[in-house]
Amino acid sequence: MAAPRRKFVIVALTCSLVAANGPAIAGGCAFEPQGEGRVAAVIDARSFRLEDGREVVLAGIEPAGSETSKNISALSAIVAGREVALSGQDDTPDRYGRQPAFVLVGSLQPLVQAQLLAQGTALVSGSVTDRDCASVLAAAEAAGRDAKRGIWADPAAIKNPESPGDILTGIGRFTVIEGKVLSVRQSGATTYLNFGRNWTRDFAVTISRRMLPAFEAAGIVLKSLENKRIRVRGWVESRTGPRIEALHVGQIEVLGGG
Repeated sequence: MAAPRRKFVIVALTCSLVAANGPAIAGGCAFEPQGEGRVAAVIDARSFRLEDGREVVLAGIEPAGSETSKNISALSAIVAGREVALSGQDDTPDRYGRQPAFVLVGSLQPLVQAQLLAQGTALVSGSVTDRDCASVLAAAEAAGRDAKRGIWADPAAIKNPESPGDILTGIGRFTVIEGKVLSVRQSGATTYLNFGRNWTRDFAVTISRRMLPAFEAAGIVLKSLENKRIRVRGWVESRTGPRIEALHVGQIEVLGGG
């Protein structure tokens, strides 16, 4: 069904989320409508197929941990067989032909993304550039984290950069890491946020030169992160030591001093 080309607001109305006695999430994400449809099948932990054949991937989140079947079940419980409304910053399909979108099931429910985040079955990706929408997603994740739901029931859900070997066990997995940046160094076109003194073995965040204007626009001077505690999220890679490449400003959150 074609949707009118007007800007509308997806509102995550204040309401109880999935877990009993959990915090309420309120806020909104204002994007262009991308149509509606009925969900025919859930494909994986963050994507589904509509009856008209379109495949939709939930924008702004990544699956939490490795409990794939549990995460798929969580999404199925929310959207399977339901009419959904889609919106987004851009309806250009991703490389897999999926339509990235923010999704609502009914006008009185929070965003599907917010529901999954509050259950602890998804993680904020850090890729959303709209501040209001990013705040909605961050608040939902914080609600799940504070209530220790889903992935947050495990004390080791947030990795410690002082244990690079533990981080390396999650190669290819979207991971959240918290710790103190010991040094900020530049080598060629790459800036390194080093969390250890052994630059080849210990954990580091890499930021390419092309990302510097985005960080500057957000008011983040990378050198100022030395001796600051930060929370970083992203896909773990191995380049002698564990690495996460920051492709979006939202992947890094400054938590405070040392």
